[in-house]
Amino acid sequence: MTPAPSAKGTVPFGEYRTWYRVTGDLGSGLPPVVVVHGGPGSTHDYLLSLTRLTEAGHAVVHYDQLGNGGSTHLPGRGPEFWTVDLFLDQLDQLLKALNIADSYILYGQSWGGLLVAKHAAARPAGLRGLVIANAPASYPLWLEEMAVLRAQLPPGVNETLLRHEAAGTTDSEEYYQAMTPFYEKHVCRLKPWPRDYQASFYEVYNDPTVYYAMNGPTEFHVIGSLKDWGVEDCIADIDVPTLIISGRYDEATPKTVQPYQDLIPDARWEIFEESSHLPHLEEPELFQDVMTAYLKRL
Repeated sequence: MTPAPSAKGTVPFGEYRTWYRVTGDLGSGLPPVVVVHGGPGSTHDYLLSLTRLTEAGHAVVHYDQLGNGGSTHLPGRGPEFWTVDLFLDQLDQLLKALNIADSYILYGQSWGGLLVAKHAAARPAGLRGLVIANAPASYPLWLEEMAVLRAQLPPGVNETLLRHEAAGTTDSEEYYQAMTPFYEKHVCRLKPWPRDYQASFYEVYNDPTVYYAMNGPTEFHVIGSLKDWGVEDCIADIDVPTLIISGRYDEATPKTVQPYQDLIPDARWEIFEESSHLPHLEEPELFQDVMTAYLKRL
């Protein structure tokens, strides 16, 4: 199939700019799928394969959240600037700027899953469907499960990680090397890592402002402003058909995802048996089938 045409640009977000990419036709009559990436502080690159959803007739919108990628970088801003509300406002502004706020579907991955859940809980009139992918319902739950997963790493690895975390030397080469077994088991099981995922990984590495402020130095050592935050208090208010996605080896373990299934009235949970945190890259054909079936159901 010929790839759908895409258009890129930026739109204002206050005094800043939001970079976006539209693949397919926003005027197709079907609600576009707006893709909200993880991090916080990552970029859209690792989710580019979702452009295949245009095969189901839906336009696909990618964008970079403030602070990284093609959007405005603000390396001088302190942790107090980077808030959940800031990123909710950016999403709202993008929907308005692209004239799709009256009909759209959200796909949120990892941190983006919590963000779209929070957005959906306010019951925006134009939201038609919601996909929460590889996302915990709260960071306290996430941290509980990180301790479990870390304890299962090869002998000595977690001890090395803990030693550097206690000493504040998480930027050392030894810490970086000790991170690798966790990432290869629970983030992306493909070897080598796909180019799209590497692109986002290095974007965070090159400007970790947002990631460090809100998350922390790694996926499993969350010491930033999000460490006590979650969406369990509001997701019962979500009133659109919701697809929940996770991987069998996902760092977002079943315990962290379960509240979505329990609390969202119309939710269906799909677990990808051969995937960790990136089923769209690890099991792309099954992922396409699951997403296409969900979109048809809408």
